[in-house]
Order: sequence, then C-alpha cells, then structure tokens
Amino acid sequence: MTERRTPFYDYHLRSARDLIKGGGEFMFPTSYASPVEEHRNVRTNVGMQDLSTMGEIDVKGPGAERLLNRLLVNEVLDLQPGQLRYSTMCNEAGGVVDDVTVYKFDDEHFMVVASSGPRKKSVRWISDHARGSSAYVTDVTAALALPVIQGPRSRLYLKSVVEDVDLDSLRFFRFATGRIGGVEVIVSRSGYTGELGYELYVPAEEAGYLWEHILQTGKEFGLRPYGLEAMQSLRIEKALPLYGPDIGESQTPFHVGLERWISFRKRDFVGREALLRMQEQGLDERWVGLILQSEAPAAPGDAVHSISDVATFRELVENGAEAGQYEDDLMPGESRVGRITSSARGHTVGETLALAYVDTAHCWPGRNLLVEVGGHPVLARVAPTPFFDPEWSRVRAKPADDERQARLSPAPGPGAPSTLGAPAPSNGSPHNGSPTGGSR
Repeated sequence: MTERRTPFYDYHLRSARDLIKGGGEFMFPTSYASPVEEHRNVRTNVGMQDLSTMGEIDVKGPGAERLLNRLLVNEVLDLQPGQLRYSTMCNEAGGVVDDVTVYKFDDEHFMVVASSGPRKKSVRWISDHARGSSAYVTDVTAALALPVIQGPRSRLYLKSVVEDVDLDSLRFFRFATGRIGGVEVIVSRSGYTGELGYELYVPAEEAGYLWEHILQTGKEFGLRPYGLEAMQSLRIEKALPLYGPDIGESQTPFHVGLERWISFRKRDFVGREALLRMQEQGLDERWVGLILQSEAPAAPGDAVHSISDVATFRELVENGAEAGQYEDDLMPGESRVGRITSSARGHTVGETLALAYVDTAHCWPGRNLLVEVGGHPVLARVAPTPFFDPEWSRVRAKPADDERQARLSPAPGPGAPSTLGAPAPSNGSPHNGSPTGGSR
C-alpha cells in the first residue's frame, strides 16, 4: 500500500534519523537525536511530536449527541462545550473497535479523534451507525495537523505564544480556540506522555509554518522534537495502551483495565449486554505491567511463562555463539501463561518495562514470571501500573508549579532532575488516543 504522509513530512525527511511505516500506513520519524535524550527532555523540559496520523471525524446534526452516546461506552450527554472525554467504542461482542477521544463544540457538533491504525475503520463504523440518525459524519483528517506540546514547561512556553486562551484556567481535558503566530488553533489540554501537555489542532495548509515557528520560539524553554521511540518509552512508563499491539477487537475494555470509562448507567450502547456478561463472568487474562531483569526490551508476541524450576547446576556452553557462557539457571513451565504486547527501556524509572496479557492466576503484583527475550528466559516481576507517577499528578500540574519551573535555568539539559511529580483522571484518558490520542 502507498505510504501516507503528514503535513510535517518534509521536516521529518530532512531532520529525522529514520522514517518507518506505522499505524494507518503513515511514515513516522523514529527520532531526531538520541531517543533517550528526547525521552528525558519531555520529562524535564518540553517536547513536540507530530501526531497528525490520528483521525479526526466531524459529527454534526441534531442527532449527533444521541449517535455518539450510543457508540461510546462512556457517557456523552453530560459533556459541556469545550470539554473532551476518553472512551472506547465496542462491537456487539464487547470487543474494542477503537479507543477515542470525543470533543464537544456544542449540542449538535462533536469531533471524534480516532487512533492512527484503525482510523478508516472507525470512520466507517460511525458512518454506518449514523444512517437515519440525523447526524452527518465527515472524515476531516486530511484538513488538520496535530502537533503536540508535552512536558512540565509546556504551559510556560505556550503562554508566551498563544493568544486568546487563558492557559492558567484551562483545566485537564478541556479545550479552547486561540491563535499562535497568527494561525488559528484548537488548544486541547491532553496528551499521551503522562506529562502536563497540550495538543494543537491546526489547519493543514498552515502546519509547516507553525511547526517552524514553535521550534524557533520554544528554544529558550528547551523545546525539542521527539519521535516514535521516545513516544513509546514515555507511554509505556505510564502504561497507556496503543491500538494494535495492546488493544483491539479481541479484547474488551475490562481486559485492558479501562472499565472505569464504561458508564452502565446508560440504558443502551453498542456492546452493553456483552460487557455486562463479561463483568459477571470474570476474565481469563488481564493486561499487566512487568519489570524485566534485562537490559534489552522484549518483542511483541514474546511468550510469558511461569517458573518451572531453578537449576542447581549449570553447564558451561562450549560451542556456538554463546561459547563460554553458562546455561540458563531458570527454566520456563511447559505452557505459556501470557504474551508481551509492548516493551521498552523506561529511561525515567531506570528499568526495562513490558506490558503483557497474563492469565489471571498469574497477574497479581509481585508474581515472578519468565519472558523469552531473544530466545532466553528472563526473570520478570508483575508490577503495579503506571510505573511512573502513579498519582497522575504531573498531567494535572497547576500554574503554581510553573513558578518552580520558571526558577530553573531557561533551558535545563535533558538530564536535569524534574521538580514535579495527581489524582487519576476522571472521565479523561489514562492516555489518550494515542500515535493515536487514544491510541496513537
């Protein structure tokens, strides 16, 4: 299939270390410098990423609110204009069609932001259900670009360039319209890094100018672009699911730990009966976090085993590439108890992290398991998630926290210690949707 390109493709082609094809057949920049430095810069200063691969679906008409309330498992009817909310869309069997964010402009105008990979499927899903509903669905992805500004200094920076938006009063999971360098933007306080951050919806025709404007004006705040590799390590530290590897129609919101964003108070939504049955019957596996005793991350699909035995004697390998090394001291059980979905080095927490579906009998925190990494069994421990900032305080940082950031040097280095460190979001995304907002 022909590759797809975002409005920032020319910049990525000139500046990125590499481009790879990802969700939705888009070309993603892997990094611009060191992925480790980019990760740390987002945690300490401010970073910018291109998430224009996500899908924007415009839903208008007198039946728009009713349509979305039936398709999303979360509540829509109590949304206020200027508010956004995270949710999954499920099929009749309860499987996740996509995890999305819905923006409310007014009672007859919404925007659904879909994940990169299933964007076209999500457009068709909403359009098919819109027939006869007095709602009109338009895929406006090509008309918009989505640069995101993330990090503890993001508000400090944006206050220096954004006009017509009071960023000090813009709460988490709220949005407003404003201007940056004369370009009209929607400023959404949201993101996919677990940091204070903002997502900017920009007309595609003005995206290139705005990207360069942000790069230039953000220098004194330590703003640097970051790519796919840093995005992965940042979101894995926060255990934010990515549609495709971590979540799909084979899983329900219960499997991924997203049940808090299901509103069973609604009398009708697609998948409701199946999800109620799942709630009553229980699960055979859950999505959990693992800390690996390995410098190298696991690969998606790597097997997770229980520990069968510990060798009391290990022979020295005499031949082959591993000559001179001892045999493995841990032996996996005969049957798999899970599979890895995502893994990366957590540069903030200093551990190698993984996310995996594990049989419920083995998914309690502290349980020791084995993961096959590169053909060798590696000890892994089930750990509570998120691995970083479990109180979610950083995404909810207040303007008073900015004052502490302002007292730092104008552009602290990427390895500088963080000064920030909030309650789990209510009706917001544990992520969002990813290189989608929801899933990215």
